Amino acid sequence: MTGIDLNADLGEGFGVWRLGDDDALLGVVTSANVACGFHAGDPATMRRVCVRAAEAGVAVGAQVSYRDLAGFGRRFIDVAPDELSDDVLYQLAALDGIARASGTRVSYVKPHGALYNATVAHEAQARAVVDAVAAYRGGLRVLGLPGSALLAAAESAGLRAVREGFADRGYTSTGTLVPRREAGALVQEPTAVAERAVRMAVDGEVVAVDGTRVRLDVESVCVHGDTAGAVDLARAVRSALEAAGLALAPFAS
Repeated sequence: MTGIDLNADLGEGFGVWRLGDDDALLGVVTSANVACGFHAGDPATMRRVCVRAAEAGVAVGAQVSYRDLAGFGRRFIDVAPDELSDDVLYQLAALDGIARASGTRVSYVKPHGALYNATVAHEAQARAVVDAVAAYRGGLRVLGLPGSALLAAAESAGLRAVREGFADRGYTSTGTLVPRREAGALVQEPTAVAERAVRMAVDGEVVAVDGTRVRLDVESVCVHGDTAGAVDLARAVRSALEAAGLALAPFAS
């Protein structure tokens, strides 16, 4: 059987405010992108998710972001590369410390929201993220969009670059994500999301919003934890991947 990873964004609450069902998703996914406090998350939330991820055998990744709690990290910030690198290092170190106290560790890094989209083509910010990862600890993986400046920078730095696809997001004909403000950005019907996940994992392609078939070789499939019905979507994706003969396992195990 060929293996595939299934990841989701978790720990995106803050204080008494909760977003998504972390506990249910931890019973479905194989990797958890845990918010590190800059776009969402707080120490108690980070600890809770890490403890339960360790219990479930789910790999923990640091989902790093711009310093943008008010905008949920979905607004581009033209931050200086050195400052961005320090911000990423701060988030990574904080989550890894909590993870280690919880019986696990951070094994990969994935940018969130606007930072993720920026590092597709913004070489300076992509290098800033990778510089922080490389400075912190060797052996960490970097999860990102195939063909992105982020993954190119990670490979140049000697880090393992891991390609991911989004089962619940629309793609452009160039292989980038459709901006959330535009039509077709989100795919929310469970059957459609599951079919897209299998097509990515088995056939290595996705159908863009204009009908173009785009090559998309991936090692991990993402379902957003803050999408409406995220747990049902994740379960549908997992079931479809397993029915297609794929073994689900963390890419960072």
